[in-house]
Amino acid sequence: MSNVVPFSTLLRQRSSGAHSASEGEGFMSGLLKGEGTRDDYISLVAQHYFIYRALEAAADRMSSDPVAAPFISERLTRLPALEADLEFLIGPDWADSIRPLPTTERYVARIEEVGATWPGGFIAHHYTRYLGDLSGGIFIGRVMQRRFGFETNGVGFYVFDDIADPRAFKDVYREQLDAVPWDDEERERVVDEVLRAYQFNTDLFQDLERARTEASVA
Repeated sequence: MSNVVPFSTLLRQRSSGAHSASEGEGFMSGLLKGEGTRDDYISLVAQHYFIYRALEAAADRMSSDPVAAPFISERLTRLPALEADLEFLIGPDWADSIRPLPTTERYVARIEEVGATWPGGFIAHHYTRYLGDLSGGIFIGRVMQRRFGFETNGVGFYVFDDIADPRAFKDVYREQLDAVPWDDEERERVVDEVLRAYQFNTDLFQDLERARTEASVA
């Protein structure tokens, strides 16, 4: 009987602390507890737009890579939903109204870097975002619907109409992670990049909290 831990299990174990720390950051925690405002939510959606624009552009570049391609699915694509959400939340001139925060700029630069040169790094960011979206993200969307009286407009980012069974989709994704023939060194690099992605998320929530505080005293 083999004692080898599947890579997807190892990845989940090694990143669980960083995942929990990111989820528990004050901005996101407050938003979920009903302490945030509609403007706070809009600020989050705006930053997601920049992140997913970079991630999905990287997916286009990686679509012919034999390692990365199996993870790329149009069913995960979020950018059209984010654009529709922002138009609903802000109006037709939404693109002129939003700016990336400092952490978002660094986050986007890193996604662009690995998305052009390193399939494992791209997969690390792809995994961190999309599997999170299919887990806690769906819950967040429901909370925002109740909190702000949305139906589907405004929370389309969290709605995966083309994925009938998120759990089954995630299981297949993890099987694909286990099947990639990375050596131990490359696996460590991918784990480190997932941890880096979670840190970007944590830092982004801190940026958003700082921006909210500054706006409240302005």
